[in-house]
Amino acid sequence: MKKVFITFITLLLCISLSACSGKKESEGQEATSYKIGICNYVDDASLNQIVDNISRRLDELNEQNGTKIEVLYDNANLDANLMRQIISNFISRDVDLMVGVATPVAIDMQTMTEDNQIPVIFAAVSDPLSASLVDSLENPGHNISGTSDYLNTGAVLNLIIAKDPEIKKVGLLYDAGQDASINPIREAKAFFEEHNIEYVEKTGTNVDEIKLAASALISEGVEAIFTPTDNTVMAAELSICEQIAEAGILHYTGADSFALNGAFLGYGVDYANLGRETAEMIYDVLFNDVDISSYKVRTFDNGTATINKDVMALFNLDFEELREVFGPYCTNVQQIATAESFE
Repeated sequence: MKKVFITFITLLLCISLSACSGKKESEGQEATSYKIGICNYVDDASLNQIVDNISRRLDELNEQNGTKIEVLYDNANLDANLMRQIISNFISRDVDLMVGVATPVAIDMQTMTEDNQIPVIFAAVSDPLSASLVDSLENPGHNISGTSDYLNTGAVLNLIIAKDPEIKKVGLLYDAGQDASINPIREAKAFFEEHNIEYVEKTGTNVDEIKLAASALISEGVEAIFTPTDNTVMAAELSICEQIAEAGILHYTGADSFALNGAFLGYGVDYANLGRETAEMIYDVLFNDVDISSYKVRTFDNGTATINKDVMALFNLDFEELREVFGPYCTNVQQIATAESFE
């Protein structure tokens, strides 16, 4: 009987101790372990760089503070149905927080967590206000906040005119279904109208359609092409960069990853830094009792122009000369070689 009693007491203690691990205790004890779900919108250089840097920074913070975060990761690959399945899986696995990389993921995560109020941190949402994710950047007002890669459209377009003051016709290449492209394209049209520059727009919703759209712009005789932070075009960039360059056209874009994948120039935020800052926000919400509904959305200085070395060589352009031309419009001008992903 004594052995049975001791065994019974031991089991009770084990159950009690296991209940005290993981999530925060109702009695005020702080947890040292959490589970989060990260969904990436598509496999491209910019978004992958964000995910990699989120993971690295979380590892650093866990090591510094003796904490643990279990990360569930999946990629929707531009598939809306798959994206919702991934989010449902996160909910069924009882994650403590979700991370949505890019606007479409953030929107679905917010919609699908309205009832259970799981905190959502987004990364690389270009316009959280237009996407109706937050009430304001300073005070989101819901179970969501994060980092924005807002694009200063005029700053990119100034580079086109700085390079070619006599330019007459520019192509706009984008996916009309991408929330991140709506405002920048509207701003680009207004910019070109103000400067008496003709523009031609072509769109696509997948890689094959973007390839056809790029070919159509070449046939239209555009002298340069502009693309904002559009994930569909980003996914197609390695497939279209050669034909655009060989047609004698410079492709100006809204992120350094486009330049990495073969576009002439990418202008925008440092996505590695954006990933680290996103990780800081995740950690604050989980471990530092930060109220996500009042956690200010983080924005960044997007004044870095990244120029592709291979395109420069094809066009016989000199980096130092370009840096002098672009310098007044950028906080930094750098160069990069074509590759599939960042090191």
